[in-house]
Amino acid sequence: MKALQIVKYGEIKEGLSLNEIDKPSIKSNDILVEVKAASLNPIDYKMVEGKLKDMISLKLPSTIGFDLSGVVVEKGADVKNFEIGDEIYSRVPQEQMGTVAEFVAVNSEFAALKPDNITFEQASGLPLTGLTAIQALEKVGIKENDRILIHAGSGGVGSFAVQYAKAKGAIVYTTTSTSNVDWVKALGADRVIDYKTEDYKEIANNLDIVFDTLGDDYTFDAFEIIKDGGRVTTIVGPPDEETAKQMGMQDYKLPEKLAKLIKDKSAEYKLTWMQPNAEQLKEIATMVEDRAIKPIVDLIYSLEDGIDAYEYLASGKAKGKVIISLS
Repeated sequence: MKALQIVKYGEIKEGLSLNEIDKPSIKSNDILVEVKAASLNPIDYKMVEGKLKDMISLKLPSTIGFDLSGVVVEKGADVKNFEIGDEIYSRVPQEQMGTVAEFVAVNSEFAALKPDNITFEQASGLPLTGLTAIQALEKVGIKENDRILIHAGSGGVGSFAVQYAKAKGAIVYTTTSTSNVDWVKALGADRVIDYKTEDYKEIANNLDIVFDTLGDDYTFDAFEIIKDGGRVTTIVGPPDEETAKQMGMQDYKLPEKLAKLIKDKSAEYKLTWMQPNAEQLKEIATMVEDRAIKPIVDLIYSLEDGIDAYEYLASGKAKGKVIISLS
């Protein structure tokens, strides 16, 4: 079967190759999925570039990708929750990474039936971004009437988070560039801030929550615009001490600057290191079927053009998800 693989660390064009490999075998709790579509995520190309070597150890060549949708064609002896022919979607666990391939073995505990009112391509774009947004927002207890700023509302995580926060009844501010303002408004945000012409810190302040998807100074600046006792939830900033322990960083201490900001604002600060979760995939499916969440797909590529797809994603120009279709 064909699979897009990381063959060496470096530039995307040299680091990826479309190869012929063996079809995977399954364990007793696995399902074998004929992949219909796989979505691409920034973590993928950062692995190609070697930026995550210290956190994620790979034996090269290694098939790339974490998100997929497809059809169950075989199941292990202990699988009770799926049947042959079921249409599923999943964010696979680290040890089963490799969804940009014609077939993938998936632990059935991390899969769910795909929403029945969308395509395989749309479904494949939901798992990693949806789970990331839900886990980051639920970690700080988002609730009705919370005033929240979500950075980068046109990105994969941001576009899902805007819709999810609105579904929870929050008052949503988000940032994007001039060319994306209108379509981000259509996602339901109460105030879309054009960061090229407006200063978000002058518009969004005294907030309950900031969802930091950008990192660097944006993480620290979040504390300027939350109210006393507010919450900052991040997917790219420094770990909080609890999450650091879960990540195996036993002697970790918060950076001094961050610790002071938290103390001065009596704030809550959380980093989310997203985990696969089938129950949350089921929640996403229900919200999609109820039309509370709309999948956002930018471009769809063939498997043969997968390297081009990753180069486009890395350019930062994508609005929503970039998908590889194998249908």
